[in-house]
Amino acid sequence: MAKINPLQEQLLKAGLVKKSKVAEVAREQARARTAKGGAGPSEIELEAQRARAEKAERDRALEAERKAQSQERELRAQARQIVRDRKVARSGELEYRFTAGGAIRTLLVDEDQRRKLASGALVIVDAGEGFELLPRVAADQVRQRDASMIVVDHGQASSEPVDPADEDAAYYAQFKVPDDLMW
Repeated sequence: MAKINPLQEQLLKAGLVKKSKVAEVAREQARARTAKGGAGPSEIELEAQRARAEKAERDRALEAERKAQSQERELRAQARQIVRDRKVARSGELEYRFTAGGAIRTLLVDEDQRRKLASGALVIVDAGEGFELLPRVAADQVRQRDASMIVVDHGQASSEPVDPADEDAAYYAQFKVPDDLMW
């Protein structure tokens, strides 16, 4: 049987209520207490769940960013290692000039290295502490990991400058000249 509170006990002693009515009210109160705990989550609990979900999402985003930065550092380190292992020893007294970072730079090379640079068989990369020559295969590996290290690559079609005459020809192609025009 449900527990009776002191007020109900006093009313029962005074004869104002019956014992069955007091027991019924006590059972209803007990049911109401247990039903409250089983009801849906309160506003505070919903807010706490929402805050936990937001924090978890922020944590996932931060972890993804850290992982991307770590992977980028690892790729740069691999590219520097390739440069260190596969660089071509420079020898010679011929100056080979190129632009890097808005400045004109100079490397001393021999005639064979100069021909290979011009044909694209050798590539100039920025190794951090200086510029190095790399064979084409190693340069392609470096490009896959960190393309910003490649300074001069005459073997790539994308690094060739655009001819302004081609742009003019494309523009004037829209104007048709009659075939019977005499000059």
